[in-house]
Amino acid sequence: MAATKKATKKSAKKAAKKSTGSKYSPKASSSVEREMKAMKKGKLKSGRSGKKVTSRKQAIAIGLSEARKAGAKVPAKKTASKKAARKKAAKKS
Repeated sequence: MAATKKATKKSAKKAAKKSTGSKYSPKASSSVEREMKAMKKGKLKSGRSGKKVTSRKQAIAIGLSEARKAGAKVPAKKTASKKAARKKAAKKS
C-alpha cells in the first residue's frame, strides 16, 4: 500500500511539472534549427572573428542568442559566477 502511494505522488509531481509549459518557445527552436542547418552547410560564422563554426554547442548558443534578441521565450543565460558557485558547493559536499 505504501509503495503505491509513493508512486502516485511521483506521477502527480511529474504531471504538474509538465503542465507548467515549455522552457523554449517555438520561435526559439526554429532559430536554433536555422543555425544548425547553416552550420552543417558550412555557412555559419562566429561573431567578431568571422571564423567558421564547427561546434554543435556553439551553433545552438548562436541560435538561442538570436532568439533572445528577437524577444522569444528563452531562459536566461547561465553566468560563469553561478557555475563557479555550483562547483564550489559540489566540492564541499
